Amino acid sequence: MTPRPSAVAIGVLLAGGALLVGAVLDAQRLRGERAPRTAATTELTRTLGLTDLALFNEARYTRHLAMADLHAPFQDHPLALEHFPTGSLVPPPHAHLD
Repeated sequence: MTPRPSAVAIGVLLAGGALLVGAVLDAQRLRGERAPRTAATTELTRTLGLTDLALFNEARYTRHLAMADLHAPFQDHPLALEHFPTGSLVPPPHAHLD
């Protein structure tokens, strides 16, 4: 007898949920193991005065948000469409929202 499609769907959802719980538990375990290294990296960053993390690798104005050229997204003209998807993920600076 073949299983009903709803039973297959429930099985897939339960398996996915179990994998998700396993991933969360593994992440918590690894966080505890890597805490000393994370603290050392944070202290090194603070000591050296490093800039923001490079979050995206597409456009130069989304690589380092603290050092972005504010006019680079509109280099063609002010109403130009965004060339890169990451430009829509990063909100404008708070100073320009007023």
